[in-house]
Amino acid sequence: QVQLVESGGGLVQPGGSLRLSCAASGRIFSIYDMGWYRQAPGKQRELVAAITSGISGTITNYADSVKGRFTISRDNAKNTVYLQMNSLKPEDTAVYYCRMRRTAASDYWGQGTQVTVSS
Repeated sequence: QVQLVESGGGLVQPGGSLRLSCAASGRIFSIYDMGWYRQAPGKQRELVAAITSGISGTITNYADSVKGRFTISRDNAKNTVYLQMNSLKPEDTAVYYCRMRRTAASDYWGQGTQVTVSS
């Protein structure tokens, strides 16, 4: 049984920081590509950041809107992927989801964690 459990969301003022964590269980974490997505009210879910499995060295990818502000990382020893979010803006407000994927048949999502950026 695969489980992805996100944590670290909350309310933060503009310009503030949060670090999201996603702890995985039930699969060999290190062979999966990981990603953070977000969905704001009335909008489609979008990719925020992704990191490859690291079998041949990790590669990261970011949405243009978060480049230079967000950093994705993974700790395979802890089966955890992180999203460090700095210089947060009100438009970053959304539910953030963790995704673990290897193939179309091995594609898992967490339950989401709310991030609200507001003064």
